[in-house]
Amino acid sequence: MNNFILIFFFLSLGLVLQHLKQFPTPIYKTLNKIVIYFCLPAITLYHIPKIKWSSELLFPIGAGWITYILAFIFFHFLGRRNGWSNKLIGCLILTAGLSNSSFLGYPIIEALFGKKGLETAVLVDQPGTFVVVSTLGVFTAAFYSKGSPDAFGIFKKIILFPPFIMFVVACLMNIFQVDLNENLQSALLKIGSLVTPLALLSVGLQLTFDRKSQHWKFLRLGLFFKLLLIPFVIFVLYVFIFNQHSEVIKITIMETAMAPMITGAILASTYGLKPKLSSMMIGFGIPISFVTLAFWYFILSFI
Repeated sequence: MNNFILIFFFLSLGLVLQHLKQFPTPIYKTLNKIVIYFCLPAITLYHIPKIKWSSELLFPIGAGWITYILAFIFFHFLGRRNGWSNKLIGCLILTAGLSNSSFLGYPIIEALFGKKGLETAVLVDQPGTFVVVSTLGVFTAAFYSKGSPDAFGIFKKIILFPPFIMFVVACLMNIFQVDLNENLQSALLKIGSLVTPLALLSVGLQLTFDRKSQHWKFLRLGLFFKLLLIPFVIFVLYVFIFNQHSEVIKITIMETAMAPMITGAILASTYGLKPKLSSMMIGFGIPISFVTLAFWYFILSFI
């Protein structure tokens, strides 16, 4: 419940501050950089060394990758067919293709499936969604942003992306079974805990409710894809095609049904990919997802 209160508090705070003339609204750009360069690497360095790998983990880990690849294919070809701008296509891929599998996902999964369910949630989030945003997400942002960088330029952005660097370091620590001492781990947790308030404050500072905005139809499309279509595809793929019915699969499907990932919206905003639309995907996606998540939980109770 505390997490949900924080969500609406910092979103609302951002909305209030953007209407205060004395407050420097463009500070959201600085907040974005703090999230990307400090908070996200700290989260990676804390969680990845602790993961115990096995073939059974492929389903929860693979869900984030499947979701993003489908979003890329869907919005890229739909956008090209309808003459959408590169910035619009990139924004929809980054926001509709990534799930909020940690800040929203962790408390919801724990509430529905208990603390043991968090083990699966971390797998969906860390080697799944989080690595996707650090690799394919950066590729998407660089590819669709202004300037259309060449292949080497995109590759350079990925390998120099701080969360990706920390992911590589954390994977090496996992392989060699090395972990940091308790004091450093505690510091990483504190730094990582800043990601949500800072990111949500940034979203609130950019969120607008212009009824005449041309973004509304794209908001509806993006949220339909993220909250309904993708969970349905994963549900059919895992349950009916792969014939999986375990609790791990239920948790995985619930994670794919979460609202858009805040980090994806921050990345889109940082690269100039329709910042207002990316903020709307978060601002409206989070409250709407509470309704759609209840729907999916009801459906999954029958498998």
